[in-house]
Amino acid sequence: MASADIEIETLAEFDQVVARGSLSGYRVQSVNLLERTFALLSADTSSAVFLGCPMEPDAAAKVRADGALVFPPVPDLPFNPYRGLLYTAGELYEGLPEGYEATPDALAYAWFQQTKADGDVFSSMLRSVHDDAVSDALDEHLAGARVAGVMGGHAMARGGEAYAGAARLGRTLARTGLTVATGGGPGAMEAANLGAYLAPFEDGALDLALDLLAKAPSFEPSVTDWARAAFEVRERWPAGGDSIGIPTWFYGHEPPNAFAGHIAKYFANATREDGLLARCTAGVVFLPGAAGTLQEIFDNATPNYYGSRGEPTPMVLVDRRHWTEHLPAWPLLQSLARGRAMESRIALVESVDEVPEALARLS
Repeated sequence: MASADIEIETLAEFDQVVARGSLSGYRVQSVNLLERTFALLSADTSSAVFLGCPMEPDAAAKVRADGALVFPPVPDLPFNPYRGLLYTAGELYEGLPEGYEATPDALAYAWFQQTKADGDVFSSMLRSVHDDAVSDALDEHLAGARVAGVMGGHAMARGGEAYAGAARLGRTLARTGLTVATGGGPGAMEAANLGAYLAPFEDGALDLALDLLAKAPSFEPSVTDWARAAFEVRERWPAGGDSIGIPTWFYGHEPPNAFAGHIAKYFANATREDGLLARCTAGVVFLPGAAGTLQEIFDNATPNYYGSRGEPTPMVLVDRRHWTEHLPAWPLLQSLARGRAMESRIALVESVDEVPEALARLS
């Protein structure tokens, strides 16, 4: 069996497999098995691995006796290190009516702040296991998808033309069949995820949504008010289009945006950054930003320069003045690319309206 074929991540998948009489060799991730004691006692569980699966003591003893490995749930932890699926905005923001501080997202960040420098190998192991599980879930979710990344600064406020432009870009990319991926945070990242979310609806929906969001232009001073405005949009236009957000608790003061359909949130920012860019197989768009966006440009340029991920992927920088005068990354990127395969895969454009054509031309 291929690795993807041996992973069980839902109760429905568990029932389907156990009906055949054997769980031998399977990896069961974060499935509540308290109501499946008879199935566990009856099935062959030799060489199985149970990761964070609640089960009755009799069932746990039996599967261990079969030779299975059992990694029990970790008590009093505000996140599940063994999760088999990506996060959703609803999951991370559960409890928002009581204030952002009560949500699983905020509680996980508080735990991270308490443990990141305590030298406890158990805490660091839990973070690593969690991040690896998230990467596995992300790969499974994106299998076969053409992913276009949109990078940009978190400071881009709702209500401005730059935010609206980033949202229109996300909508256009989604409507061409691309899966939009962002850093999953506020600002330009949220705008692109918003556009992808509203892509299935009539064009006027985006204008109305922008007006609704403008009443809470930034996550400062209140993440609660900022997030509530986003969920109001989601309630008005339910079941929007899918996109990916890949944020990090390393920058926990920046909350995840609520418009990404699936969220891969990490503790390790380096893992998050490299994983985000590596999965953008259809290219990356870099909107105006500061140090973080600048870092992402050259994090993406390095494998394109060396060819370490195969053929170079398209890179489109938006706003000539920003990338040639304010932060002159474009001349350096041109110099790096000169005479190499990546030279034909980079472009500098003035506005987001030029991006779709540039991506098509560079592909």
